[in-house]
Amino acid sequence: MAGYLTTHVLDTARGCPAQGLKIELFRITGETRELLKTLTTNDDGRTNEQILPESEFAIGEYELVFHAGAYLDEIGIPPETPRFLNIIPIRFGMSEPSHYHVPLLLSPFGFSTYRGS
Repeated sequence: MAGYLTTHVLDTARGCPAQGLKIELFRITGETRELLKTLTTNDDGRTNEQILPESEFAIGEYELVFHAGAYLDEIGIPPETPRFLNIIPIRFGMSEPSHYHVPLLLSPFGFSTYRGS
């Protein structure tokens, strides 16, 4: 099986997919953080393409950065100053060529993630 990376963002406070949320993917090499791609979630809370397709997959350490504050602003959640959740970085490793799915469950005051399928 070839490796690739996907995500899915669910707005648990509203009970729906998080549409229009900006996501950045970085490759981490030692102290270097290299931006590989910037995507936005669609109406199903997913990206229209794999975040890291088979042709670009490499074992290593990565970081997904979810721009939650901008999403919460866009959907009309009144911001506090500073907003409790603004930028959510999730750093993880991919150790074998497999399907890695890193979903984000999001509300204005909490989030969770896991390795999905």
